[in-house]
This record gives sequence, C-alpha cells and structure tokens, in this order.
Amino acid sequence: MEQLPYIDEYSTSTGAPPDRVWVALAEVLRKEFGGAAGIARALGCDPAAGTPEFDGSLGQTVPGFRVAESEPQRRLALRGQHRFSRYGLTFVLDGDRLSAQTHAVFPGLHGRLYRLAVIGTRGHRVVTKRLLAQVVRRAGREREEVGSRSA
Repeated sequence: MEQLPYIDEYSTSTGAPPDRVWVALAEVLRKEFGGAAGIARALGCDPAAGTPEFDGSLGQTVPGFRVAESEPQRRLALRGQHRFSRYGLTFVLDGDRLSAQTHAVFPGLHGRLYRLAVIGTRGHRVVTKRLLAQVVRRAGREREEVGSRSA
C-alpha cells in the first residue's frame, strides 16, 4: 500500500468499551458518508458507492473510501482517491481513546488548490472532529439502550 504524507490526527476519549465503539464507528461512517455518493461521483472518487450493510470489513466501501485494513475493535484504515487527491483515514482504538489519522497527497495545481480548500480552511478538521463526536455519542447511546433493556 502506498505510503501517503501525514496531514493530521485528532483523538477523543470514548467512555465506552471497544466493541461498542467499533459498532458505532461503522454506523456513523455508513450514515455520514452514505449520503455523499453524489459528491463522490462529481469528484471522480474511487470508490463512488458504498456497501449497503457497511460494518468495517475488509474491502467494504462508503462513498469515497474503501476499507484497506480492518482489525475489529482496534484499527480501521480507509483509502480512496479522486481527481485531486489520494488519501487515507485511519481510526485507531486504544483502550477508551479513538483517534482519526489523515494521510493524503494532492498532486498538481488542482490538487494544491483542493488541499487549500479542504485542509487550509480547516473544513477537514471540523468534519473529522464531528465524526469522532458522533461516534462517542452513538457508543454512549448504545450503552444507555443496553442499560435500559436490562432494567
């Protein structure tokens, strides 16, 4: 697999066990990226479509990303590419910490302009941190749902 230049990393405490975080991560990715098929097609993403029952298994897809590595409850590495970039987004679970690491290359003038629009405006930062927060909320809801069933 091609080694891509490091862009950034964000992490958060989940307050939930890894099995719940893993399920929540897959659900959030399926939901958040699932509606992006039109954007993925417009950018020429490979892949442009998602696996309907995405659960983070090797080879599955969400629009713009394919699962390149999957170690359930530990590591989920997504890869993709489009006209302006080749990129990877890797989620790492370590205890109750969830991290999102981004690597990407933006070749040519159009790539540099795209990087400025996505990374330079901090849009990528906002989206990545929002994804992490949604995973934490979803993992917490699962904990509450399990708790309410056993009461």
